[in-house]
Amino acid sequence: MTSDSSGSSSVQFGADGGAALHSTQGKTIIADAVVAKIAGIATREINGVYDVGGGTARAVGALRDRIPGARVNHAQGVAVEVGEKQAAIDIGIVAEYGVALHELALGIRRNVIAAVERMTGLEVTEVNITVFDVMLFGESENPGTEPEAKPRVQ
Repeated sequence: MTSDSSGSSSVQFGADGGAALHSTQGKTIIADAVVAKIAGIATREINGVYDVGGGTARAVGALRDRIPGARVNHAQGVAVEVGEKQAAIDIGIVAEYGVALHELALGIRRNVIAAVERMTGLEVTEVNITVFDVMLFGESENPGTEPEAKPRVQ
């Protein structure tokens, strides 16, 4: 977007690592963390996404989930670069077993682009998706927490 004499808006790079929306009535700064959070929420909305983030991010998230009153980190597994008018987004996911991964990535990409562009006014230049793992329903991420198997014979 560009600014003209009629008071329309323009997006420019903000001093705190985000995008700044300028108009004749003031300035709005959109932090990188906000773009990452929007992308994370949009990713989780897609059926077939088991979790967002790689092994370390998910392990930290699992520990945080055990703390009473801790909030979910919606930006987990999402990295963004925000420029003057554009944003580039990298997302790591764990997919549900049986989902067509190329179709899942396409759905995530479309949803993230639509959400970020609609909510921020930034043009999303790319959404890179890394599939870190595939999980079966009922499969535990922590092998040490699974119950012991019943003996096959008595």
